[in-house]
Amino acid sequence: MFTGLVQWMGTVERIERVGAGVCLVIAQSELAGKSKVGDSVAVNGCCLTVVAVEGASLAFDAGSETLSRTNLGRLAPQALVNLEPSLRLGDALGGHLVTGHIDAVGTLASRHDEGDWSMFWITAPPRLMRQMAEKGSITVDGVSLTLVEVKDDRFSVALIPHTLENTTLGALQTGGQVNLETDILAKYVERQLDRN
Repeated sequence: MFTGLVQWMGTVERIERVGAGVCLVIAQSELAGKSKVGDSVAVNGCCLTVVAVEGASLAFDAGSETLSRTNLGRLAPQALVNLEPSLRLGDALGGHLVTGHIDAVGTLASRHDEGDWSMFWITAPPRLMRQMAEKGSITVDGVSLTLVEVKDDRFSVALIPHTLENTTLGALQTGGQVNLETDILAKYVERQLDRN
């Protein structure tokens, strides 16, 4: 489990083909110094397992399912990614409960910058929109955000200067693709409603 509070940005060093998947090697010295093989880390919101620690870098395997359902398959060397280690019992829950299981990839439809602040409109598959509500929570590339408006095929989020400066969302441009995870409680509510 995660909180959606990104702690570091890392840089993709290399991407190596491994069978049907890839091995992502990501440089982030502080996280590498605190990590060991087997740890879970959210990479752009996607829960991955550390398979090696190489000095200031960490290696993660991502299979074909992960690559097809996330934006990780579109990464290239030197790309920045959001990183968050898994939540430990007793840690503060400053964002919301995030599983690291990506529901779909969304697209930044528009970005309105007002000084150091921004408003994003992101399109998402209609099946996910039923799990969203104004003032509810959404995870965008691993960042816990509050939904401002929710339409049939898109939603808006307001980003504060800190988020824009300390996550990859600050550099996101129109047409950019992001990993989306809806609130876990909304999934269970929808499931119960569908059964009735």
